[in-house]
Amino acid sequence: MNADEIRILIVDDEMIVRSSLKSWLEEDGYPIDTAASAEDALKMMQDHQYAILLLDIKMPGMDGIELLRRVKQVNPEVEVVMITAYATIESAVEAMKIGAFDYITKPFEPDEVGLIIKKIITHRNLLAENVRLKESLVASVRHGELIGESKAIRDILKTVEDVAPSEAPVLITGESGTGKELVARAIHFQSKRRYMPLVVVSCGAIPENLIESELFGHEKGSFTGAQYKKTGRVELAAGGTLFLDEVGELSPKTQVDLLRVLQEKEFMRVGGTKAIQSDFRIIAATNRNLQDMVRRGDFREDLYYRLNVIHVHLPPLRDRPEDVPLLAEHFLKRFCLATNKRIHGFTPTAPDLLKRHPGPGNIRELENAVERSVVMAKSGYVQPADLPPLSGENTLGPTASLDEVEKQHVL
Repeated sequence: MNADEIRILIVDDEMIVRSSLKSWLEEDGYPIDTAASAEDALKMMQDHQYAILLLDIKMPGMDGIELLRRVKQVNPEVEVVMITAYATIESAVEAMKIGAFDYITKPFEPDEVGLIIKKIITHRNLLAENVRLKESLVASVRHGELIGESKAIRDILKTVEDVAPSEAPVLITGESGTGKELVARAIHFQSKRRYMPLVVVSCGAIPENLIESELFGHEKGSFTGAQYKKTGRVELAAGGTLFLDEVGELSPKTQVDLLRVLQEKEFMRVGGTKAIQSDFRIIAATNRNLQDMVRRGDFREDLYYRLNVIHVHLPPLRDRPEDVPLLAEHFLKRFCLATNKRIHGFTPTAPDLLKRHPGPGNIRELENAVERSVVMAKSGYVQPADLPPLSGENTLGPTASLDEVEKQHVL
């Protein structure tokens, strides 16, 4: 933010103060307005946007403290510097508590005033940069690698945008590798909780005898080996989102514990006696059919309905082949940057081979295939021979001719 973008209003009943401040600050290139009273200042603020107010505390009529309160109620982003005499330092401290940025005492020097204004500009620039970086972060992870032009992906992105602002639990289903965690991240980073933690728990990767401690934590000495107090994932997710991946792998005991936490928003650590509250949003994902598990008695029906308020289903990649070239190009650019290889793209036949492949590993398999092709590519373009034997389909080896590889890949 430049000096000429910072409009300053000086409010002081002493003309000599207004005149001196105006002259000093105009020399530094700031656009300056002046007001002799708080009432005049309020009228001027209806017609102009001011970034900074230099505001005298002691004025006839409405004093500076009251004007500060009114300004902050209407526009908290305006930075206010209080002008005070030595006898009213306590009033200046009170003003700081209300929201003033700083204060200066009479008599003051031009350099002192200029330094405070520069400090304010630096502060505002840092805040603006912080907001920009956060918005950039949100934009960069908003859809992550949910890339595609198919109707299925467009519908999913629309659902994510509709659901994200709510607090409703979301159940994401789909085959392994379809991008369920990406959807969870997209929902979190478009929600009001986006600046709080997204805590991921892979339920299938944690042994059953440890899952309770991982989720809820434990107290020191609560079981053999518990040498320290441990904070659980549910507690870590406070204010943010708890993402339970592979939720169908939870044991019946853990399902009961989780249901209680979702209902009461409180839990106890293993070995603990005190209930701990945690406000979090729940998103769950599974590649299993939970309805079938409910019918078999392997998954609690009440927990299923608690998780399945909003259902998002990710179709397998073979059902949206038009998205394969877009994803392949995305992965190609990423791995070229990671390996510092200059590859311009795919030859015309390579994406077609990827599209015709059934791809049981879905996006994860495609990502691995593109990474391998970047490593193996000998020219500036990825050719069919550079592609790996996807899911064991290509058994001809890397030295096979292009015709042989193409024939092998035509499914």
